[in-house]
Order: sequence, then C-alpha cells, then structure tokens
Amino acid sequence: MIGAFSKSLAQLADPALRRLLILSLALAVGCFAALLAGLFLALPWLLAFLPQSAPAWFADIAGILSGAGAVLLAIVLFPGCVVAIQSAFLADPVCAAVERRHYPGLPPPRASGIGEQVVLALRQIGTTLGLNLLVLPLYFVPVVNVVAFAAVNGWLLARETFLAVALRRLDRAAAARLWRAGRARYWAAGAILALLMGIPVLNLAGALLGAAVMTHLVEAARRGA
Repeated sequence: MIGAFSKSLAQLADPALRRLLILSLALAVGCFAALLAGLFLALPWLLAFLPQSAPAWFADIAGILSGAGAVLLAIVLFPGCVVAIQSAFLADPVCAAVERRHYPGLPPPRASGIGEQVVLALRQIGTTLGLNLLVLPLYFVPVVNVVAFAAVNGWLLARETFLAVALRRLDRAAAARLWRAGRARYWAAGAILALLMGIPVLNLAGALLGAAVMTHLVEAARRGA
C-alpha cells in the first residue's frame, strides 16, 4: 500500500494528470459550494420547527448555530460527495495515465458508458449522505469523531473508487470477488484518503490520488502480488 501511495503522489507531476488536476479543482469547488448552498437552503425549513413562542434572541442563536452546523456538515460530507462526482469524470483518464506509465502491456479496458458512471456517482452521493447523517452524533465526540470519520468515509471512498477502477477490466462478479479478498487493504487505503481529504488544497485532488492509488492496488491484486 505504501508503494501505491508513493507512486501515485510522484505521478501527480505527470503532464496528463496536471491537466486533469484543473478539472478536479473546479469540480471540488463546485461540489462544496453546492453542498453548502443546499444545506443553507434547508435552514428555513429546519428553523420553522422552533416554537412560535420562542423569544427573538433564541431564534437568532438557533440561526447562528444552524449556520455553523451547515458549514460543519458540508465539510463532513465533502470527501465522499466530491470523490463520487470527480470519479464519474476523472477515474477513466487517471487510470489510463497510471496504466500507460506503470502497466504498459495491459489490453484496452472495458468501455463504460456515461449512464453507468452517473449511476455510480449518484449511489455514492446517496450512501455518503445517509451514512454520515447516521453517525453524525459521533462527530461531536473528541477522538471518536476522527475514528468514525475515517472509518465511514474510508469505506465509502474505498468501495466506490474500487468499483470505478475494477469495473474497467472485470465484470461485476469478478470485481466482487476481488473486493472480498482484499477489502481490509482497500478500506485502509480509503481511510488514509479520507484523512488526507481533511487537508486543505490536497482534498481538492482527492479523486485523482484515490483513482491512482486504487489502480495500483487493483492491479497488484489481479496479478496476485
């Protein structure tokens, strides 16, 4: 796994990946803005549940706390959502760049349609929202919040990035077998990626790094390494 990360980080300087990095940054900024806007649009609906008899100062404090909560929730939901969106557009070209450099003898990959990519992205976003909201109370407990965030989002990033990479060369049955055989390794890689996505700037290129790392891990698994 260390080799997969080191080779992937080194290849971020590849001209092919540098061009994709610009698109990755644009998608990441757009995703965060959309998340934040959606959560703030939901605030009036949430504040409508306040008792009519509540004093004005209470409503003001509730509004401020809700706004802060919306920002925090956007940050929590960002890794899974942005990787889902970025992967729909970037997984194939990133995998192709990694394969050209490190695995030049591979045959052409299985073509995946835009519909399949969109379905994967929507499923990832839905699962990300659902699981993170389910464990949201844990995010307010010190130390536990870091472990919970890495575990939940690590699994989400690992599973969906694995599928985006593996389905390029395997059918679903073979991909499922490969996932079961190495899920702990993929999950650990996903947890590292989730924590890295908490680092400003680096988190904007999460999908590029994730797809590159997972390409190395999947190829190693396919070759029995």
